Amino acid sequence: MLEITDASLHYGAAQALRRVSLKAEAGRITCVLGRNGVGKTSLLKAVAGHHPLSDGSISFDGETINRRAAYDRARLGIGFVPQGREIFPLLTVRENLETGFAPLPRSQRTIPEHVFELFPVLADMLSRRGGDLSGGQQQQLAIGRALVMRPKLLILDEPTEGIQPSIIKNIGRAITWLRDTMGMTILLVEQYLDFARELADTVAIMDRGEIVFTGNAASLDEPDVRRHLML
Repeated sequence: MLEITDASLHYGAAQALRRVSLKAEAGRITCVLGRNGVGKTSLLKAVAGHHPLSDGSISFDGETINRRAAYDRARLGIGFVPQGREIFPLLTVRENLETGFAPLPRSQRTIPEHVFELFPVLADMLSRRGGDLSGGQQQQLAIGRALVMRPKLLILDEPTEGIQPSIIKNIGRAITWLRDTMGMTILLVEQYLDFARELADTVAIMDRGEIVFTGNAASLDEPDVRRHLML
């Protein structure tokens, strides 16, 4: 579904990605792990079209998308849930969800029922402003907004950051359901090792802008792998 090949990315003179290659297989969960500041968020932003590559290529569903704008990538089926959620605090929950209509043809501009089945709290708070929700509820709203777009690939940047354990479990169940029931491809960045181990089919570890390990989730228990994640 997604193939990143020799991707490099710069912010001015600073290099964030160094010839990164990574695949996200269709209908599977790929989790990118690593310490803070190693380039994980830059990688996701490159895939979503929020920052151009300096070199290398990104292919989605068989098409090279390097020159595609972020809104074009959304129309192709890439949904992005950014770190920090970035919901619209003054819009209601319903209005936040409806912003996901933007890349859809008019005939598809409805909120799918599975959004409320996965996150029932959203159905109870449709008229509440997004800024009045708790952090965990806002995270569910951000994921729900991306799901409104009917994505083929769902990108999540640290979905458990600052979230209470009960909602982390809900988000984990939702991600698993999207893979197992809808066949969705999921690429996520995570710091919470137990969450990654339980969900991921494939894990990739980044260090200093490079992929230093790729393997299955069980590999996270190996000492040589875990040392890349130690502070």
